[in-house]
Amino acid sequence: MIQRDRLKELLIALIRIDSISRKEYAIAMRLKQEMEELGGEVWIDDAGEKIGGSVGNVIAHFKGNVPGVEPLLLSAHMDTVVPGEGVAPVLKNDILRSDGRTVLGGDDKSGVAIICEVLRVVRENQLPCSDIDVVFTICEEAGLVGAKLLDTSRLRARMGLVLDSDSVGFVFTKAPAANRIEFHIRGLEAHAGVCPEKGISAIQVAGEGISHMKLGRIDQETTANIGVIQGGMAVNIIPNSVVLKGEARSHREEKLERQTRSMLEALEAAAAHHAVEIDGEIQRATVEAKIERDYGAMNVSDESAIIQLVKAAGRRLGREIKTLATGGGCDANIFNKKGLEVANLSTGMRDIHTVNEWLNLNDLYASAEILLEIVRVNATGA
Repeated sequence: MIQRDRLKELLIALIRIDSISRKEYAIAMRLKQEMEELGGEVWIDDAGEKIGGSVGNVIAHFKGNVPGVEPLLLSAHMDTVVPGEGVAPVLKNDILRSDGRTVLGGDDKSGVAIICEVLRVVRENQLPCSDIDVVFTICEEAGLVGAKLLDTSRLRARMGLVLDSDSVGFVFTKAPAANRIEFHIRGLEAHAGVCPEKGISAIQVAGEGISHMKLGRIDQETTANIGVIQGGMAVNIIPNSVVLKGEARSHREEKLERQTRSMLEALEAAAAHHAVEIDGEIQRATVEAKIERDYGAMNVSDESAIIQLVKAAGRRLGREIKTLATGGGCDANIFNKKGLEVANLSTGMRDIHTVNEWLNLNDLYASAEILLEIVRVNATGA
């Protein structure tokens, strides 16, 4: 019953709407209209105002037609990473890409489009369904910010799905916790040509420290990255300040803390090697660290109601849907910490967060069929 052409056209239309983090107003208005046309009670919260964004989360309530059934939450995020403005989608042999200048934005407009199409099919065909809460969040890519600011007490559903992952046929139940890290390395400025020996290069300290960090894949449960370097004023000035921004993630708390600590220690060890004497006073490089918990780990039991529902729907379709762990965080991490039971269902997006991002439309259709069956099984139990 999924209308494939309609779903494809909606996805492409959404992809063409610019919606990088904090600038989701245009897509939010489009989705508000979609939800209202489908009969939802729709409102936009104040999350955007709290972070200086253009709009808040879009929330919609849909009244079910089967009484006494557990409500269901369906969620996806509206924002994309950069470069994500002026996306020009290119379709060839059912593979959807950008023109190579930007990301595609299937992360997470594929999830958004699937939710819209499933709700439309349910309404058109008067299929049995429970009450459904829909949440389209802002600023997921900026640290799950929209989900963090969402007032979940206004939702009726206590279980549900975020549609925000790759391989169709999987539902992700485990995701890591993450620390957001900022290091400020301070050196000493000096003229680079006249008296470089009187300076301490913060860039050199940072480089030495980074070279001794373990980054990338640490083990199967842990990753780390330095993603932003800022520093220096001019080529003829020994740089006195560098800021490094990065992250560490792990499924295990002790590993996360150990990895974070080791990154700081690498910089502190590098700073300890850099000192100069100026007018009889020793000047040393220093490191300041700002470490914040970005989000906690997700760990949804295979025996939970939502996973049993997903697997039952898969069986109805003749599909085995497997549970899996992921290295990425998503809004489900936050929803679970707020007391909901939410897993992450795949949509088919691939090579996300790169200009090589792509999506096979057949995966998109399959994911929509799975979600539609989940809605039906939740309402009928059959």
